[in-house]
Amino acid sequence: MTPFRRPTNRGLLCLVSGLALLALAACGSNEEEFPETPAEELYYNAFVTMQDDKLATAAKMFEEVERQHPYSRWATQAQLMAAYSYYLDAKYDDALIALDRFIELHPGHRSAPYAYYLRALCYYEQIVDVGRDQENTELALQSLAEVVARFPNTDYARDAALKIDLAQDHLAGKEMAVGRYYQFQGQFLAAINRYKRVIDRYQTTTHVPEALHRLVESYLALGVFEEAQQTAAVLGYNFPGSDWYQDSYALLVERDLKPIEPVDPSGGIFSDGLF
Repeated sequence: MTPFRRPTNRGLLCLVSGLALLALAACGSNEEEFPETPAEELYYNAFVTMQDDKLATAAKMFEEVERQHPYSRWATQAQLMAAYSYYLDAKYDDALIALDRFIELHPGHRSAPYAYYLRALCYYEQIVDVGRDQENTELALQSLAEVVARFPNTDYARDAALKIDLAQDHLAGKEMAVGRYYQFQGQFLAAINRYKRVIDRYQTTTHVPEALHRLVESYLALGVFEEAQQTAAVLGYNFPGSDWYQDSYALLVERDLKPIEPVDPSGGIFSDGLF
């Protein structure tokens, strides 16, 4: 029979260290726990927590309403409020996950228009400067357009329409920045393609007059004078008082040229065959 031996100091140290590590691991693996609470009370506490700007905790508390009381009348609204808390906290990915789930589970809910609108805002708030990738701008446009199409007679649709104009202007600005880069590098054909894209895709944005003027500059640089003259005429017809037209007109005069009306113009700058 093996006699019992008291552990050495080294053995005690290893044992204590091991238990401490296990305790730390257990603490690190446990998420914040919420005691069982009536649905209405838990929802109210979550709302107060959100009002106190403790947004991450509020989102978890709203999610807890659904976990503890999935069939209560508070559970559905708590899903949406969790998404809203994530949105306020700029945790857009988490908000989008929550909103997609809400829309999938409750497509006919009275708060569905707001859910679609908030999803669009999550993309819209992530629109970055024109020098970076514009994927979120494209996603924002798609989501905003969906709000307008699904809920046309709502305040959400009206605000979404305004934001669509701003997002399109942003994308047009991106195209203009790339076009200017190509133009100033002497890559005029690449620049022309970018400027035409602004005119074709973003007709209502503030960038169109400049795009037309830059086309005039690029055509002149390539020696394609007739296209430059026609483009200047289009610019003058649609934006006669703009500084861009004055600049284009001056460039033509320097070369003893003048604007020439395109053949059979339809009266607009976006008629078929003009560009």
